[in-house]
Amino acid sequence: MVKGKKILFIVGDYVEDYEVMVPFQALMAFGFNVDAVCPGRKEGEVCRTAVHDFVGDQTYAESRGHNFVLNATFDEARSESYDALVLPGGRAPEYLSVDARVVALVREFAEARKPVASICHGQLVLAAADALQGRKCTAYPALKPVVTAAGGIWADPEPISACFYDDT
Repeated sequence: MVKGKKILFIVGDYVEDYEVMVPFQALMAFGFNVDAVCPGRKEGEVCRTAVHDFVGDQTYAESRGHNFVLNATFDEARSESYDALVLPGGRAPEYLSVDARVVALVREFAEARKPVASICHGQLVLAAADALQGRKCTAYPALKPVVTAAGGIWADPEPISACFYDDT
């Protein structure tokens, strides 16, 4: 099975609630060792999550989610210690994508050709790490210009909530 396989989540305040909590718990249930880190935070500290929903406006509304407890420390995270990376969306990628330490760590995963899962706005971090060139991907539709400007090949899965996998 997956015994001994380690996955790193990079999160921050106002990460999308279900984009971090559901995959984090599901991967643990499948037997992966999963660590969640946030720049400037240590194991045992929390990140606040956000819940985004469409309620009739032109874009989504944001509500306060939960406190997501970190189980590892960002400053101790090394790409060589992990088999894969997950970048949840929400508001966190907006500022994680301009954090040089985050960008460098993500770039290490990409250059090592390790699996990287990016959800929704997580593509902002991949764009900043120059990790989208020639990759087929999708994201929240407003990110299409960012993805294509970073050299990514935009995909329109049907339905939009479907997962998209690129093995290049």
